[in-house]
Amino acid sequence: MKTDKQQRTSDHSIEPLLGAHLITPRCGYCHHGIYVGEGRVVHYAGFGDGHRCGPVEEIPLARFAAGHEVWVKVEAWPKYNGTDAVRRARSRLGENCYRLWSNNCEHFCTWCLHDENRSEQVETWLTEPLAALHTALRLLLVETAARLSLSRTAYVF
Repeated sequence: MKTDKQQRTSDHSIEPLLGAHLITPRCGYCHHGIYVGEGRVVHYAGFGDGHRCGPVEEIPLARFAAGHEVWVKVEAWPKYNGTDAVRRARSRLGENCYRLWSNNCEHFCTWCLHDENRSEQVETWLTEPLAALHTALRLLLVETAARLSLSRTAYVF
């Protein structure tokens, strides 16, 4: 869901500004990261690679996008921007304390830019229970489909 405060950056020939807050849609939620230059993003991996929580890591923009569009969230008066936001993002590389409700990828980006621990997605899920239920069901369906796909391929000889 792209809002008027987000700019489409699917054209990978246009490089985002250093410290830009990037968003890419996933099934039922949006993933967030900080652009650190040279086609790289620092993000909280979270559950991105499956069942185990991943750390804060620096990855190529294409891997962050994972085949989805990427948007730049226009931040109103960030406390840190540019190289300061990049420095803050990189200062947490390797941190492995992901928590969906209190320390996710959006919390990470908000901290990098505003020195606040905040996630609009979590706030929406908490204030709109149907939105949370919808997201949970979509994630469950995706997970179930992935497990079924893996179990079928595991027995192919």
